Amino acid sequence: MINTIQDVKKKFDVEDVRKDFPILQRAVNGSELVYLDNAATTQKPQAVIDALTHYYTYDNANIHRGLYFLSEFATEQYENARLKVKEFINAISASEIIFVRGTTEAINLVATSLWREKYFNEGDEVIISNMEHHANIVPWQIAGGRKKINLKVIPITDDGELDLNAYESLINEKTKLVSIVHISNSLGTINPIKKIVDIAHSKKIPVLIDGAQAIPHFKVDVQELDADFYAFSGHKIFGPTGIGVLYGKTELLEMMPPYQGGGDMIRTVTFEKTTFDDLPRKFEAGTPNIAGAIGLGAAIDYLNQFDRNDLCNYENELLNYATARLLEIDGLKIIGNAKEKASVISFVIDGIHPYDIGTIIDTDGIAIRTGHHCTQPIMNRYNLPATARASLSFYNTKSEIDKLIVGLQKVKKMFA
Repeated sequence: MINTIQDVKKKFDVEDVRKDFPILQRAVNGSELVYLDNAATTQKPQAVIDALTHYYTYDNANIHRGLYFLSEFATEQYENARLKVKEFINAISASEIIFVRGTTEAINLVATSLWREKYFNEGDEVIISNMEHHANIVPWQIAGGRKKINLKVIPITDDGELDLNAYESLINEKTKLVSIVHISNSLGTINPIKKIVDIAHSKKIPVLIDGAQAIPHFKVDVQELDADFYAFSGHKIFGPTGIGVLYGKTELLEMMPPYQGGGDMIRTVTFEKTTFDDLPRKFEAGTPNIAGAIGLGAAIDYLNQFDRNDLCNYENELLNYATARLLEIDGLKIIGNAKEKASVISFVIDGIHPYDIGTIIDTDGIAIRTGHHCTQPIMNRYNLPATARASLSFYNTKSEIDKLIVGLQKVKKMFA
């Protein structure tokens, strides 16, 4: 059994943590990098970089097929990473962990496979919300293009919270699935997922959770949530790009046909018929991102050094500090003021386009995201073309937030 969670946790100290992330030491445009785009992707600790380098330097081989040492060793590392994920989210079995490219592919896998399973009938409905990432909208529209599936949308309040009364009223005999984001990447809203799941399950409706933004901020327990599906991306939790996870309950994954066909997902192949392998390999066609899975395992090991509550509390402290400092700026409005919120702040400044904000402060090495953040329906909801977004992680500091404020004051002076 792999020791995935250390008994003695490392004391959290932000200055020590920053030393673990080499990119935070670099300069951009002559200034020290201030990286505040963690909702898009997180930076990687040296431990993850070393794991990738070590695999390609010493252990590179294809998996599951070879009988020689390197292949067997690479296979062991890949499957060990699956076990680490299983422990990390408290799944019942490692076979419930499907490696994919990221959250987007995980949702596409479910949408496509359920369509092939003929789970949906003409006129069936999928409930989503007004705060979904495009990756939790477009796949259902594509599936609906093959067979008429209607999307029902949970509205949000001006503060960026889900209208749960409206949610309950949307459920009817045609509802076949609820697919909902755990934390909004644009608003930072932490949705009451357990309550959403309980309401759906009372009507025997399964729930898919987009956990891309939640997984880096706090401990996720899929059994406690009673999630039917849970999707997340490795690069959001300090791991490599191109690797992600779909968790699914065994009975649902066994019901679903393969998402893709090819090598490694078969049991037998003839020209007349193919039979498929057991979970999880049924959904992992072809050579997978072996290094990515190993790197994801290393990222989980890195996080497991700490008490996740310490990291969460520190991020909340940063969120409160950044919110207060931003509101000192005349004409600045924060979009999304939910009571339960993660360290993501979207904002606009009167008379200044978000693109101008992002471009100008970049000259001082400050990296924030500007645009619609792959959530155009949210922008339409607030009648905005775009927002500026600062998203924080536990390696950020109050001094970096102060630099952001100085940069925004500089922007205001330029447009005065």
